[in-house]
Amino acid sequence: MKAGVLFSGGKDSALAAVMLARDYEVELNTFVFDENYEIPGVENAAKVLGLPLIKRVFKAGLLDVVVKMMVDCGYPNDAINLVHRNAIYALSKCYDVIGDGTRLNDRVPMLEYGEVQSIEAKYKSALVRPLLGFGRVEVDRLSKRHFVIEYGETGEITNGDYENEIRAAFNVQGIDPHTIFPEHHQQSLVVGCRGNEDVVI
Repeated sequence: MKAGVLFSGGKDSALAAVMLARDYEVELNTFVFDENYEIPGVENAAKVLGLPLIKRVFKAGLLDVVVKMMVDCGYPNDAINLVHRNAIYALSKCYDVIGDGTRLNDRVPMLEYGEVQSIEAKYKSALVRPLLGFGRVEVDRLSKRHFVIEYGETGEITNGDYENEIRAAFNVQGIDPHTIFPEHHQQSLVVGCRGNEDVVI
């Protein structure tokens, strides 16, 4: 059975994908707002994992809605959850099993249990979150055991986090992203697998 896993190229989604690949035929899915937005870091991470990657495009207009939400409320959480929800709903139409890399102590993005039940009832898709029982410390330990990882600030590392395109949209509108997003937000990108360091790209 196929499982469509939301994939940013970072350690959390990579670890979730590897866990799910033991029992499912995993396809990695990365969403962008602009079909011309390139994701070379994510493509390389998928190649390292040896799993197929599908680049998907959000419905037109979502980015404008997200930017307005953030400006109106002054913080990113609700808007990031909206983006994540749209990605999950989109995959629900394509897969019987959807996976993501949300962890035990994540607040954003995170779907409430009622939303998960609603998705499963409406689309007959199962949302599987293999890291939901793992806190950050254990996810970091397992990730380091399996992957070679690069770290960097959002916007400086070429992963597929939603925030990169959102920050760019703020800049286009002349809005300083730091008025909405935390000034320092470290992201990760998988660049190799342990035991196969020679495949680091």
